[in-house]
Amino acid sequence: MSASPPHAHVHGHEHGSRQGHGHAPASFGTAFAVGALLNIGFVVAEFVFGLISNSTALLADAGHNLSDVGALLVAWGAAVLARRAPSARYTYGLGSTSIIAALFNAIVLLVAVGAIAWEAVQRFAHPEPVAGLTVMVVAAAGIVINGATALLFASGRQHDINIRGAFLHMLADAAVSAAVVVAAALILLTGWNWIDPAISLGVCVMIVWSTWGLLKDSVRMSLNAVPPGIDAAAVRAYLEELAGVTQLHDLHVWPMSTTETALTCHLVMPAGHPGDAFLVRTADELKRRFAIGHATIQIETSEMSACVLSPDDVV
Repeated sequence: MSASPPHAHVHGHEHGSRQGHGHAPASFGTAFAVGALLNIGFVVAEFVFGLISNSTALLADAGHNLSDVGALLVAWGAAVLARRAPSARYTYGLGSTSIIAALFNAIVLLVAVGAIAWEAVQRFAHPEPVAGLTVMVVAAAGIVINGATALLFASGRQHDINIRGAFLHMLADAAVSAAVVVAAALILLTGWNWIDPAISLGVCVMIVWSTWGLLKDSVRMSLNAVPPGIDAAAVRAYLEELAGVTQLHDLHVWPMSTTETALTCHLVMPAGHPGDAFLVRTADELKRRFAIGHATIQIETSEMSACVLSPDDVV
């Protein structure tokens, strides 16, 4: 922590921007490894039995699970890169790769949905016999595997959209497998083979619904929008109400990664620079109230001084 009037760069007490995150992606390394291995094995089994049983729903689920293996690997790689120290070129480090990973995974999943839906529509025109019992057994195994994998990421999903992406993928897979079990049971009872592609389309709707929020959040974060869960108006109000502050401008809040948030602002304080203690208290409160751990505050002492960054439309 350092401070020098009239410009100061501050972090909260006892934790830098890369600390104080017990839910940080690196702590989920084992979860990523276990989840990837389980799903690779299951994808192979689903693909083989999907061909044997002639089930579009099972093959669709295998394709979806394969995309999730890629999603887990990408999310894992981003989690590793996010822990690398800043360099002369990447002065914020590589934490933003976790945002890129979340966006990539959301897009890939939606592309996979398009492929699944297309195949299902084709099957409606030419329905084929399905080995319902085989499909039920394999899909039931998927419920167990995907459900267990989702639980590995459950504790971190509220704080990190990269982890949330992995969690939603696995949870959606468990639900998809459950839908496939239902489809197979209905086919066994009724002999209606059109149920298989119908369930596949239902799966597509479910995946889009579960992924849409992740896509919106990751797009916004990749564009440096205020991270989800942070009330920008409340942050502004807190800073404007600080003792000695008469004006606030050039306020920016953006994500450095899926778990780290930065803030910069100019505070006009005509009574003079308030000193390091003020900066430390402000940083601590920003961390405590808003989970903003990387604050840079510039102090200006005259309301008459024309700051080129004062207008709201200037960045």
